[in-house]
Amino acid sequence: MMSVEETLVDAEERMDKAIAVLQHNLSGIRTGRATPGLVDSIKVDVYGSATPLKQLASVGTPEPQQIVIRPYDTSTIKEIEKAIVAGDLGLNPQNDGRMIRLNVPPLSTEVRKKMVARIKELSEEAKISIRNIRRDANKAADTAEKAKEISEDDRDRLKEEVQELTKKFEAQVVEMAKAREDEVTES
Repeated sequence: MMSVEETLVDAEERMDKAIAVLQHNLSGIRTGRATPGLVDSIKVDVYGSATPLKQLASVGTPEPQQIVIRPYDTSTIKEIEKAIVAGDLGLNPQNDGRMIRLNVPPLSTEVRKKMVARIKELSEEAKISIRNIRRDANKAADTAEKAKEISEDDRDRLKEEVQELTKKFEAQVVEMAKAREDEVTES
């Protein structure tokens, strides 16, 4: 059985991971600006496997509305182009044989609304993750108290501390979602 401290550390580490997942997912959401994060999730079928784009090419944003992808091996450019089209990002790749340019159009009102809805969805998923971690930690506290491994006071203190962690991480989720929503609606 984990000690009170171990249970708290475990809960905090797992909540941190939930935040990291949210951060990664939010980075893939389009704003009106070009960011390398827009193409991070793209996997390219080359050399017999689905390879992340960033392992095959350097991705840059020389202008606010443009992403430039320079393959390390130009023989993969066609596959990269195919993967971008299949990625359904609504971006049309322009391939000159050496690099691919993606012009990121400003977002329409409809697209902005979809992006904001997606942000809300992702932040709700993160909150659910955090609450599930709280539930697991509380269950561990109850089990430990029943098994006489910790006192009732320790159990109650542990549950309070887990609740504080939950509040802290949920506030982070709200903050991250709000910041991303602002980026989507302002640009």
